[in-house]
Amino acid sequence: IEILIPKPVEMEIKAEDIDIDIVFEDDYILVVNKPQGMVVHPAHGNYNGTLVNALLNHCTNLSGINGVIRPGIVHRIDKDTSGLIMVAKTNDAHIVLSKQLKEHNITRKYIALLEGRMKSESGTVNAPIGRHPVDRKKMAVVSKNGRIAITHYKTLECFDNNTLIEAQLETGRTHQIRVHMSYLGHPVVGDMLYGFKKQKFDLRGQLLHAHILGFNHPITNEYLEFSAPIPNYFDQILKRLRQKL
Repeated sequence: IEILIPKPVEMEIKAEDIDIDIVFEDDYILVVNKPQGMVVHPAHGNYNGTLVNALLNHCTNLSGINGVIRPGIVHRIDKDTSGLIMVAKTNDAHIVLSKQLKEHNITRKYIALLEGRMKSESGTVNAPIGRHPVDRKKMAVVSKNGRIAITHYKTLECFDNNTLIEAQLETGRTHQIRVHMSYLGHPVVGDMLYGFKKQKFDLRGQLLHAHILGFNHPITNEYLEFSAPIPNYFDQILKRLRQKL
């Protein structure tokens, strides 16, 4: 057997003139309302059009802790999840924000539309998440080699066959809300990976929106909290469901 290993290619991340919705900015941090369909940082198959490409065009100073691929990126949300994400401009700010994340001191609340009607008005899912034992592209609730994952949820509105919830992350595992809601038997509407293969609505991704983000400013220690309204396509689905009641 012969194996040819190509020489590593140094990736150059280019600034791109892409409009981004900046909710807050100072000399140390940014808070951005990311649209559905935008990848947070370059990775295999997505080297352009990412939030990082847009950020590099907007400002020249971003923290370098995560290297050239993820400058300034403290945490991520999925490509097809919309909503608020914080970005560090300096390494000192990045370190403090990362510590807050690790210690679960950051408020992260999401709005999600689920399949089916939930029986409980509120609850907590405490179920470890790890790589799916068969499908390596997915995450799953697992009994072995999983990491602690805790999601709190409460019902906001009920429809005939759907439930609108607010989900608050205590931990931040990959695809956590999507995996936990699917585990409960109520996957997020529009989620082709963890939800129903046959969807009722013509959507480009899951109806999951990071609508509240709160944290202590890494320099002043002042508590800041930001909110972003659900996108228009999400709101239109809710209006259609309300008309059927």
